[in-house]
Amino acid sequence: MPSTKILAITGSTRSNSSNFKILQYISNHLKAEFEVEIFENIASLPHFNPDLDTENPPQEIISFRNKIEQSDGVLICTPEYVFSLPGSLKNALEWCVSTTIFSDKKTGLITASASGEMGHEQLLLIMKTLEARFDDRTQFLI
Repeated sequence: MPSTKILAITGSTRSNSSNFKILQYISNHLKAEFEVEIFENIASLPHFNPDLDTENPPQEIISFRNKIEQSDGVLICTPEYVFSLPGSLKNALEWCVSTTIFSDKKTGLITASASGEMGHEQLLLIMKTLEARFDDRTQFLI
């Protein structure tokens, strides 16, 4: 059984989205080498509220953060919505700003969209701000 754990996050809340299918494809083709968990509850995360980002944040946030922390790496695959990131993904990432869970975390970034340049640029900036570890080999614009 693979010992390297990857948390895969889709930025789309659409059921059976192309971004979800990309993550499924990657997961199926790498299962001999990696244990990939696709996080499917991004739509259920509460709206970011700094007043709730205390020592006792909402349980959904604790669970989400623990999944990131316990993974060896994170893979994000997202569409671009209105020249930006989907609100659900931005919300999830905002819950991570006050932590160091992405600091030096191996991260793969995929933006898969009809025209995703601006969304991809924003994703790279946010993940750089969170101190995630990625480079030109681990990020991809489709």
